[in-house]
Amino acid sequence: MNVNIYYGGRGVLDDPTLYVMDRMESVLKELNVRVSLFKIYEQRNAIATLPETLKDADGIILATTVEWIGIGGYMQQFLDSCWLYADKEKISGLYMQPVVMSTTYGEKEGLLTLKNAWEILGGLTCEGLCGYVDDLLSFQMKKEYNNLIEKKAENLYRTISQKIVELPSSNQAVKQSVLRTNQIDLTPKEREQLSKYVSDDEYVARQKKDLEELNGIFSMKLGTEQKDGPFLAELKESFLAKGGFSASYQIFIDGKKEPLYIIVDGDDLDCGYREILEPDVMARISEKNLAKVLDGESTFQKMFMTGDMTAKGNFKTLQTLDEIFPF
Repeated sequence: MNVNIYYGGRGVLDDPTLYVMDRMESVLKELNVRVSLFKIYEQRNAIATLPETLKDADGIILATTVEWIGIGGYMQQFLDSCWLYADKEKISGLYMQPVVMSTTYGEKEGLLTLKNAWEILGGLTCEGLCGYVDDLLSFQMKKEYNNLIEKKAENLYRTISQKIVELPSSNQAVKQSVLRTNQIDLTPKEREQLSKYVSDDEYVARQKKDLEELNGIFSMKLGTEQKDGPFLAELKESFLAKGGFSASYQIFIDGKKEPLYIIVDGDDLDCGYREILEPDVMARISEKNLAKVLDGESTFQKMFMTGDMTAKGNFKTLQTLDEIFPF
């Protein structure tokens, strides 16, 4: 028999859950159970791959500590990964015993959270263990507590060995509803491979970069279809080329969905509505104030100085706007 213990605490020395886990592990080993301990905080960069370890287990213990509220982030991330990447068919025959110790408040709520989560995942549960520990030394010295912990470990062994059946719960019905949500239909092997990719920071970063490049390509194509729009005719008519000057501007107009871009390269002017990468100047202005500039009633520099336009970037390049567009 194989039992995996997943510890979701932080590994601090006075964590009562560590003591409980150690006692339970000793009892299970005396019963010739092969026990594997996984401290989730030690594998926090590869939590997505942990569900792979479920496939060789006959039962598991989910153990965590309530230090201020809830079951903690590490255990929650592990359960999230089980939902996304674990083999649900394997989980359906896997017994789970929840262990939640508290140094503050909420051990019973934490126990219920683990039980509900595992049932919604489709797994089987057995009676868990929870308790509040104010003083660890006193807790360890209490013989009655140690006997109770040992009996819980024996109960897990008995439940797995005898494949004890439990009455159906409403979580089973919830599971059927939740599983109808849109998910990618993957084989267990594909889920295992996906979990490895997710935990690979370099792979994820590379995918994000590829998506950004694709987004840029589509944005450029879309931009060619959005050349027409308000203020573009005025900009093109008033453009005065400045030899050797090149710059890019992104102007966000209040109320407009797409920002105005202006790209100047010597005698060439390109303007339209879309986002561009790394403009030299980024500005924000209202449609009314931009109209005043284009009508010659004001200038970009005056709008900036009076606070009617905000901008960041190269301010010398911002000043040049009035030179290349003398409205």
